[in-house]
Parts: sequence; structure tokens; C-alpha cells
Amino acid sequence: MLLTIDVGNTNTVIGCFDGPDLAESWRIKTDARATADEIALLLRGLLEGQVMPDGIASCSTVPAVLHELRGVFERYYADVPAVIVEPGVKTGVPILYDNPREVGADRIVNALAAHTLYGGPAIVVDFGTSTNFDVVSERGEFLGGALAPGIEISVDALAARAARLLKVELVRPRSVIGKSTVEALQSGIIFGFAGQIDGLVRRISAELDQPPVVIATGGLAPLVMDEAETITEHEPDLTLIGLRLVFERNLAD
Repeated sequence: MLLTIDVGNTNTVIGCFDGPDLAESWRIKTDARATADEIALLLRGLLEGQVMPDGIASCSTVPAVLHELRGVFERYYADVPAVIVEPGVKTGVPILYDNPREVGADRIVNALAAHTLYGGPAIVVDFGTSTNFDVVSERGEFLGGALAPGIEISVDALAARAARLLKVELVRPRSVIGKSTVEALQSGIIFGFAGQIDGLVRRISAELDQPPVVIATGGLAPLVMDEAETITEHEPDLTLIGLRLVFERNLAD
């Protein structure tokens, strides 16, 4: 069994692979203050009843958690081969960025998985703390992309700065023209972000040589992907799949 761990700024996604198949996965809140021992106890609880992993692959956008993960692997899984996606790890993804070290490991992992599953060119729209638009060439190169505030960040900021606007349930309203403050907020969030997605995807596509496949991923993707006209694929486990592919490139027999 391969254990994969994707640590994001808001959520951490953990998955267990049996060969190429994702057998189990969990989504939990990321706690940047968690110690290595606390993380190890959490993993032990989630993996209860599972076989001991024979490999681990992880990436993190939170430096504090990444540091503690190293401690988990060294103390509790010392005999298990582990790959942490960082500079120097083989991914097979050429990074055509002014400073490749600026690119988050999750973006590179997503690029690898997208090109492996769908070919290229491709645009990965990752709905997380930020909404990432990652562009992959026909040859599997990471070309760059765009970063925008995520859905939850935007909702939180609006509620915090506008005294009479509260957080609302993120569901599709009856119509674009909201008939109440709640529906008006829902319309602006759901349809507004769908419009943002379509607008950026079309502008990115215009700079590519041929039409790209557009892949939605991330925990918040189901909120708006059905309203966006340009999204062609949905792969919620794209990052975990990419971690499996990176592990195979580095440590699999």
C-alpha cells in the first residue's frame, strides 16, 4: 500500500493506493501547529485496519507541517521508503518558470497527473485556498498559470468587511437575479466564480497553440464546475494520483 499525503493551506488530503487504484481517502483540516507525534497519532487512527504502508509520498504548501512530517517519517515509518516532493526530486515535469523554486509542489504534481491522464495541452483548475490555473504543454512542461483568491477566502473577506452580509450556504440559487440577500450572495459566488473560471481559461487558451483539456480538481470544485462552460474533466484525486506517479519515478521497484 502506498500512503499519499497532500498538505494544503486549508485542508490535508490523505489517500491509500493499492497499485494504481485509490482504495481509501480522507480530507481533514490542516493544523500548522500540529506536532509530529500528533500527526502520527492521526495517521494511526485513519489507517487502523489497513495494511502497513510500503511507501509514502507527500507534498506540502505549509512549511511548518512539512517539517513535522519529516519527523513523522523518520520516527514512525523509518523503514518505509518516503518521497517528499521538493527541489531535487524527479517528477519528469520541466518547469518553464522564471524561478522554478517558486512553484508549489502541488502544482507540479498536478501537472504530472494531468498530462499522464489526459495529455496536453491542459489547464488544471485547482479549487483550494486559492484558485490555481496551472498550464501544461503538449510535451508535459509546466508553463506557468494564474493564481486567484479562493472561494472560501472571498466569502470570508466579504462577511468580515460588510456588516450586513453574512456567510451563506454555498448552493446554486434559483436564478442569477437573487430575490433575497442570501440568494444574491449565492449568485455572486457561484456564477461569479464560474465566470472567472471561463474568462481566465479562455484567455489562457488563446495563448496556446491548440485547445486544451480543462481539468477541475480540489475540494471546492463541485461548487461551481457545473456552471463553468470551459471545464471538460473532473478529477478530485488529481494531486494524490500525481504523488503516486512521483513515487513510482523515484522509489518504486
